[in-house]
Amino acid sequence: MNVENGEILSLISIPDYDLNKRIAIKSDEYTNKITLGVYELGSVFKTFTIAAGIENKLINSNTIFENLENSLTCDKYTIKEHDKLPKNLSTEQILIRSSNIGAVRIAQKLGVQKYKNFLNSLGLLSTINFDLEEVGTPLPFKWGKCKLATSSYGHGITTTPLQLARAYAILGNGGYKIQPTLTKKDETHLKKQEQIISGKTSSVINLMLRKVVSQEEGTANFANVQGYDIAGKTGTAVKYNSKEKLNTFVSLFPSDKPKYVLLVMLDEPKAAPDFVYEMPPSEKHPNGYKYKGEKRNTSGWNTVVVAGKIIEKIGPILAINNLQASINY
Repeated sequence: MNVENGEILSLISIPDYDLNKRIAIKSDEYTNKITLGVYELGSVFKTFTIAAGIENKLINSNTIFENLENSLTCDKYTIKEHDKLPKNLSTEQILIRSSNIGAVRIAQKLGVQKYKNFLNSLGLLSTINFDLEEVGTPLPFKWGKCKLATSSYGHGITTTPLQLARAYAILGNGGYKIQPTLTKKDETHLKKQEQIISGKTSSVINLMLRKVVSQEEGTANFANVQGYDIAGKTGTAVKYNSKEKLNTFVSLFPSDKPKYVLLVMLDEPKAAPDFVYEMPPSEKHPNGYKYKGEKRNTSGWNTVVVAGKIIEKIGPILAINNLQASINY
């Protein structure tokens, strides 16, 4: 999606089917999951929690949260970290390292009303107005201290992938409200749009999302494709009444002034121990290295890889189109 005008360049939901034989299609597998699917999407919501805290001037990127527990309880539920993390983390590190407990602490600073208002301003919790009739409605729920805690890291709260992509586009474009559309748009006048988030908050979040990809401790290193300055956030959610995962990666590029948002979601991905991962360069491994035998199936090991490969392929096409547009202009 073009983050400046909401134009959707590509929308794909697999498995697809032969349009000439659609009368025979009865399985829910063949619905348009991008617009109709309503999902808990996990840690991609941490970006909204942090953006809300910054926008409400309660935190900044360097605010330190001390003595973060490895787990906490709310009512009968236990909230845990996905991995062992340092006890003290800055706001920026909470996003880069995807800390569940850190996100909860930020949401508690915000309170229900401020967080709810922020999510509503991004259009995440209501039915989206779109060119297709096939759109889903996020599931309603009752807010409370436990719901605030879990929603801060994207659990117990739902939206459609289309709405998630729009929300990231708004964060990326300077905070201007846009309407996703399948109609070709030739012009963009962002300053004529309603600005719902400050440009400062947008810039800070874009920089953080870039570090999620570029820094070694980030969860999205496989999307660090040279030349594209990709920013983004991973989300790994466990499906209701199941041990299967729903993995998402939302990316913005180029990060210094985002032009596009790309969302990749994989439903029930499997581990790929036979896949050879090409590990990106880091301080320990300046030239990178190859790795095989990974048994995890979290977002950083699949959706991020897929998104990186897609951007590698489409990046040159988009760059050429942008160059031609500027020449014509």
